Formats: sequence, C-alpha cells, structure tokens
Amino acid sequence: MTLRWEGEEEAAAEACRAAAERGELLDHAVGEPICLGNEFAEARVVRVETRNGARLLVESPRSGRWVALCPLELEALTWQNTATFSAMVGNPFGPLVREDEEGP
Repeated sequence: MTLRWEGEEEAAAEACRAAAERGELLDHAVGEPICLGNEFAEARVVRVETRNGARLLVESPRSGRWVALCPLELEALTWQNTATFSAMVGNPFGPLVREDEEGP
C-alpha cells in the first residue's frame, strides 16, 4: 500500500524546480561559502552571479531551504527593526506576508 496526499505531485514538481534553480545558481558561485551557526541555527551564504547581477544565496543546511537576495533586498534588511526579526523567528518556516495578500 502506498500512501499519497493531496497536492503530492505539485509539491514534488516544485521541489524539483527549486533544486534545479539552486543548482544553476551554485554553478555561478563566486568564492567560498561562508558558514555561520550556533546551537539554534546554521546558515551558509555564497555570492552568485546571475544575468541580472550578483545575488547572495542564503541557505539553511538543516532545513534545505534557501533564498537568493538581490542588493536591494539585502539593503532592505537594514531598514527593519528588532520586532520584524522577532516576528520572523516567531513564525518559523512561514512568510510574514502571504503572496496572496494585498499590500497597503
């Protein structure tokens, strides 16, 4: 007996697409990755070159999740206050704002 769940094929296809995208980004890595960690988390960052310029690939080896941030997105981190980061940590593995929500 094989167990299946609703949306399984979509989830598998998305995982394959994300893995291919990550692999392509890593093919264009510049320099060695930087790893930071403590007892709560671990992160690995590496600069990658894309056709739209440099990005910083930020990965969580423990969860397998990653994001590629452009310079503007990185700068936007400096605009945030401690409460924003506390909210992010308080909602692990989920976005602060869902993509289907409208802005102000």
